[in-house]
Amino acid sequence: ANGAAAGRYGRWFYYEHFNLYIITMRNLKLVATCLFLGFYIVSGAQGGRILTFGEFMHGVRERNIGYSAEKYGVDMARADAEASRVFPDPELSVDYANNQDWSLRMGYSVEASLGYTVELGGKRRARIDAARSRMEMTEAAVEDYFRNLRADASIAWFTALKSAKDCAIRRSSYLRMLEVAAADSIRYRSGDISETDARQSRLEAGGMLNEAYAAEGAMRDAVVELVWLAGLDAAPDSVAGDILYVRRDFDLGRLIEIALDNRADVRAALKAEEVSRHNLRVAKAARVTDLGVSAGAVYSSKALNEIAPAPAFTGLMAGVSIPLRLSNRNRGDLNAARAATLRSSTEREAAKARTSAEVRQAYNRYVVACRQVEQYGAGLLDDAASILRSKTYAYRRGESGLLELLNAERTYNDVHMNYNETLYNYATALVELERACGIWDENES
Repeated sequence: ANGAAAGRYGRWFYYEHFNLYIITMRNLKLVATCLFLGFYIVSGAQGGRILTFGEFMHGVRERNIGYSAEKYGVDMARADAEASRVFPDPELSVDYANNQDWSLRMGYSVEASLGYTVELGGKRRARIDAARSRMEMTEAAVEDYFRNLRADASIAWFTALKSAKDCAIRRSSYLRMLEVAAADSIRYRSGDISETDARQSRLEAGGMLNEAYAAEGAMRDAVVELVWLAGLDAAPDSVAGDILYVRRDFDLGRLIEIALDNRADVRAALKAEEVSRHNLRVAKAARVTDLGVSAGAVYSSKALNEIAPAPAFTGLMAGVSIPLRLSNRNRGDLNAARAATLRSSTEREAAKARTSAEVRQAYNRYVVACRQVEQYGAGLLDDAASILRSKTYAYRRGESGLLELLNAERTYNDVHMNYNETLYNYATALVELERACGIWDENES
C-alpha cells in the first residue's frame, strides 16, 4: 500500500497530471497539503501491534527455544543425581542337580542362595557427590546461557529501536523534501525558478523515498530478530520506547569483585573443578576391592541306590567372595583423573582472569560511550535543526539555492542518525558491562 501510494504521489509530481494553469495558487497549496498529510498517514502511522520491552523480555524468558532446550539439561542432571543414590542390587540364584535319579536312583538336589556386593572405599558417597557437583555445574552453565541470551536480546531490542528511529528520520526527511518539491512546481510555473531546479527537487525527493524504504526494510529485519528471540507468534509492526541516557558511576574494582562473585561461568568453572575432584575420588574408590557375601540353602532328596542309600536332608551355607583386583596394576584411569583435576584448576584461574579482563574492557567502552553522548548534549542537535530551519526559510524566499538546502538537510539527518548511533552504542556498552559483571538491573517495564 505504501509503495502504491508513493507511486501515485510520485507520478503526480513527476508527470504533473493536473493543469496548474487553471487552478489558483490557494487551491494548489491546499492540494499539496492534503497529499502531504495523506502520505504521512499511509507511511507513518502503522496502526498495528507495538511491542514493548517488558513483553519482549518476558517472551525471551518463557518462550526462547534455545533456552528451553538448555533447561532440559538441568532435568537430566537432576535425574542422574537421583540415580547415583541407588545401592547395588542383591543377586538370587537357584540351581537344580539331577544325580542320575532315574537310572541310579541317587536322588536330586535344589540349591538357592542370595548374594550381595558390599561396596567398600566410599564408592556410593563419591558417586553421589560427583553427580551433585555435575548437577550444580549444569545449573550454572544454564544460568550463564541465559545471562548471554538476555544480553544478546537486549542488544537486539536496541538495534530494532535504533532502526525504528532511523526510519522515522528518513521518512520525515522525505516528507520535507516532498513539500519542497510541491512548492518548487508552483514556483516553476510562476517563473520564480528554472525547470532544472524544479526537477532537481523532485529527484531529491525520489532519492529520499528510496532511503526511507531501505530504512524501513532494516527495521523489519530487526523486528524479525526479536520475533525469533522472544518466540512470538507474529511480528509486531514496530517497537515502543526510547534509548534514554542516564550516566551511572561505577567503581571498576568493585565491578571486578561483583563479576567474580556473580558470573555464572566463573561458578561453572568452580563447579567443574569440584566435579574433577569428585571424579578423582570415584576413581580411587573404584580401585578398592569390594566384598561379596552370600547365604543360601540346599535340599537333597532321598537316595534309593542299593549301594549307597541316603536320607533326604536340607543344608545351609554362607560364603564370602573377594575379587582379585589384578587390574589395579594399571593406573591409567587414576592418572587421567588427576590430570583432569589439574586442568580444571587451571581453567578456573583462566576464567577469573578472562572475567577481569572483560570487565575492564566493557568499563572502558562504557566510559567512552558516555562521553560521546554528552558531546551531543552540548547543542549539536539544536544547531542542526536551527540551520535546517534557516536554510529552508531562505530557500523559500529565494535567498539561497537548492544545494545549500540539501546540504543542510543531509547535515540534519547525519547529526540525528549519528546521535541515534551514539545512544545505541551507549546502551549496548551498558548491557555489555552488565553482562561482564553478571548483573542485571534494566527496567523491563
